[in-house]
Amino acid sequence: MRTKNSVTGLSAESTGCLKNWSSLHNPMIRHFLHSIFIIVYVVLATAVMATVVIVVAFFSRDGNAPHLVARAWARSILFISGIHVHVNGLENLNIGGSCILMPNHQSNFDIPVLLGCLPVQFRWLAKAELFKIPIFGRGMRGCGYISIDRSNRKLAFQSLAEAATKIRNGVSVLIFPEGTRSWDGKILPFKKGGFVLSVDAGVPIVPVVIFNTWSIMPKGRLLIRTRSVRMDILAPIPTSGYTRETKDDLMDTVRKTICNAFEEKACE
Repeated sequence: MRTKNSVTGLSAESTGCLKNWSSLHNPMIRHFLHSIFIIVYVVLATAVMATVVIVVAFFSRDGNAPHLVARAWARSILFISGIHVHVNGLENLNIGGSCILMPNHQSNFDIPVLLGCLPVQFRWLAKAELFKIPIFGRGMRGCGYISIDRSNRKLAFQSLAEAATKIRNGVSVLIFPEGTRSWDGKILPFKKGGFVLSVDAGVPIVPVVIFNTWSIMPKGRLLIRTRSVRMDILAPIPTSGYTRETKDDLMDTVRKTICNAFEEKACE
């Protein structure tokens, strides 16, 4: 027998349905469900992308075609997440050769932003742990991305030598000079490896500044917000004249350039 609420005149079942319906319109619930949807999509899309890359890599040994597959994956994630990226300074990529791209690192979403919106072929120099992920790691190798093991100095320098060879062969390399994501969105101290690479390869460094990905998905959190992102590609910084002995001066120059651009935007 159905019971009715004496105030609303609705049955208990109807009242329960209304509560369930209203809960779906709760901003926190919607935010949670939105995040779960995106995470599930990313996991599935990553498995598909990595599988396709492994196959394509058999026919494209230079990694160019697999990188285009990865770019499509990145753009699909931005689309599903409702993230629009405003890019400034594309003309700074017209340097007539390869370069080392150095962006700041705020969030996991930096990866689809960079992959999806940098219209050049490049290879990631990424931490070795990523290459140990089943399927995904093989996909990264298929794209020609380079593993760097920071816990092993000898292997780390071997990775830098491999990256330098790719650069001399005309392929740009991207490395996060901070080495990891920032907890609070601020720019961390830089690691020296990327600057050893830039001196050895003798190519310019192109600083890239990403704004607002930290607010989409901060480090240590799984909830995802929909935000607009800005990416500024700054003028190339020549590395000629620098040596391994003066790499710290080069590192300071690049860090000041990125920090100044980041802080200037933050003050707007």
